[in-house]
Amino acid sequence: MVNNDILYETALRQFDAVAEILHIEDGIRERMRYPKRSLIVSVPVKMDNGKIKVFKGYRVQHDITLGPSKGGIRYHPNVDLKEVSALAMLMTWKCALMGMPYGGAKGGVECNPEEMSQDELERMTRRYTTEIVQVIGPDKDIPAPDLSTNTQTMAWMMDTYSMQQGNTVPGVVTGKPLLLGGSRGRAEGTGRGVAYMVMEAARVLYKDLRGLRVAIQGVGNVGSVAAKLLNDQGCNIVAVSDVSGGVYNSKGLLIPYLLHHLRESKHVAGMRDTDPITNEELFELDCDVIIPAAIEGQITEKNADKIKAKVIVEGANGPTTPEADKILQDNKVFLVPDILANAGGVTVSYFEWVQDIQYYFWSEEDIQRKLRGVMVDTFNKVYALSNKRGIDMRTAGLMLGIGCVAEAKKMRGLYP
Repeated sequence: MVNNDILYETALRQFDAVAEILHIEDGIRERMRYPKRSLIVSVPVKMDNGKIKVFKGYRVQHDITLGPSKGGIRYHPNVDLKEVSALAMLMTWKCALMGMPYGGAKGGVECNPEEMSQDELERMTRRYTTEIVQVIGPDKDIPAPDLSTNTQTMAWMMDTYSMQQGNTVPGVVTGKPLLLGGSRGRAEGTGRGVAYMVMEAARVLYKDLRGLRVAIQGVGNVGSVAAKLLNDQGCNIVAVSDVSGGVYNSKGLLIPYLLHHLRESKHVAGMRDTDPITNEELFELDCDVIIPAAIEGQITEKNADKIKAKVIVEGANGPTTPEADKILQDNKVFLVPDILANAGGVTVSYFEWVQDIQYYFWSEEDIQRKLRGVMVDTFNKVYALSNKRGIDMRTAGLMLGIGCVAEAKKMRGLYP
């Protein structure tokens, strides 16, 4: 289980280090270290057995300097205030880095969705939405799907909010079904962005995509989409894993069959023509690229030195600890950080929000073209700063994102 205290301290340490490099003045630095607003709510739900169970819910809005806050909703037993606060902060830097007119937010409910029925999840979602309804809205804070939430969750949230407003408000959440104002390409946005970052890393490192050996930890929405797209580009996906463990084939996995196996079995374990591996062993494989696309804190000082891959593209939020970062840098591993690598989701969410406000929707070709343009342009900015200052990609990305928010705060001043 991820230690959320460590996750939160990591986010603060990253910020403090970059704030020092940027010479951000003390008053602005202090304001940026803490969330704008943190809400903890009780979420009473009538379960299928007739009993009332009270869940704990959270919504943290880290910053609203550049616009309304934006961030996902997760359902997981590990959700707590430290976790959502850390992820909301990272979301602020991510939105600023990608040029989105947003601040960062994050939310969730401490629960185990795998033990709940669809009806229980709907009742919990609607009650949670009601409890946070005063702080969300298309011009306030726009939730989206995250861990164990999906388009259906967002449909329930949008409906609950709209019922209380008295009119339909599609722009209150993103990641909705297409019929309810969702955007084409949203479900694949994060995974597609990760794949683009692998392609860009290969380009600047003069590596041929064809035959590039890729291992992916986590084959949910992000990992599976990245696997398919990279496979289509000629990469060899040699290993994948999920909570059940992993599978490996040195010659490359048959991706269409992998996706079929996942649909049928829900887990990668037992896939034919593969050798079983653990999640820990995946990081030690002889491969070119590793994509950690599961949860936080997977690459640590304990396993970083065992990594043979020379490229890491962070599909998950916070998969690498600061101690591991130092080891990877010393070993000359090229790392594309989470605030850039997995920003495809929030980028297409921004597209969805714009379309909802305008009530005018774009084609999937337009969305893919715009997404690739934003991702590649931002990669080039981060890579250029990294080369210019002789720093790693994470520090460069954080400098651009944090610097943008700091400058905006300075321009706006302090009220009153």
